[in-house]
Amino acid sequence: MNVRVWAALGTIYVVWGSTFLAIAIVVRDLPPFLSMAIRHLIAGSLLFAWVWTRRRGNLRLGARQWAAAVVFGGLLFLVGHGGLAWAQQDVPSGIAALLVGTIPLWFALIAWVAVGERLGGRALLGLVLGFAGLALLVDPSGEEGAKPIAAAVIAFGAFAWALGSVLSRRLPLPGDTLLAAAMGMLAGGVLLAVASAFAGEFGDAHFTPEALGATAYMIVVGSLIGFSAYVWLLKVAPASTVSTYAYVNPVIAVVLGWAFNDEVITMRTLLAGAAIVVGVALMVGRSLEREPEPSLSSARG
Repeated sequence: MNVRVWAALGTIYVVWGSTFLAIAIVVRDLPPFLSMAIRHLIAGSLLFAWVWTRRRGNLRLGARQWAAAVVFGGLLFLVGHGGLAWAQQDVPSGIAALLVGTIPLWFALIAWVAVGERLGGRALLGLVLGFAGLALLVDPSGEEGAKPIAAAVIAFGAFAWALGSVLSRRLPLPGDTLLAAAMGMLAGGVLLAVASAFAGEFGDAHFTPEALGATAYMIVVGSLIGFSAYVWLLKVAPASTVSTYAYVNPVIAVVLGWAFNDEVITMRTLLAGAAIVVGVALMVGRSLEREPEPSLSSARG
């Protein structure tokens, strides 16, 4: 691989792995749904404006495309990112990343249950290992893992992300992947803002320099730079190389949480993390044998 591919790959490793730490910093001062609404409304607006300029306003969008964006953005950003931010008020960023890292397992489970896709022995082993690791991360006391409700919210968000990604292939979204992503961000951002209003979050917001800085990081680095690097990699690098982000990101997140957020790495976390990473690696290997390129909608960040 050339230097540019390594640079782009390193970008999505570090950037998407670090967004969990950024969320942990943001939710100290900004309510979860409001902070994610700000992130996606700004990132979606910037991306939409860039596509609009590139295509000179010739987008031809109708009600069907925007309705699809509401479904897509609602599952990925309202349920996925909103639930993650809510749970990270109590769950360490590293543990949250490991729980989110089960997304490829949910992909396989949906394909198995809804589509009737057959799973081989390696895939079944990956499912068992991955979900065993998820269960190990649940700790009723919250001292060495996530409390059951918070873990369930993050796991359900991971499932919603996988479901939204699967449905995106059948929804009437625009063929331009950047435009579809921008519309999903905008729709999800509006839904997050509505959820924030219903939750009465507006009066609890404290726009501290740390929260604003972490939000800006998620917008510029996490959503725009990371996503752009991913899109470029899909075009120039082998699928087996690009898909390694699925099991590298949680490891990066655990290390960053330990180094910069005083999060303790326990033996329970190590065992659970190892089970999830190995399970996901087995699942990613199975997916690559079945499908030559990873889906753009499987991007997480």
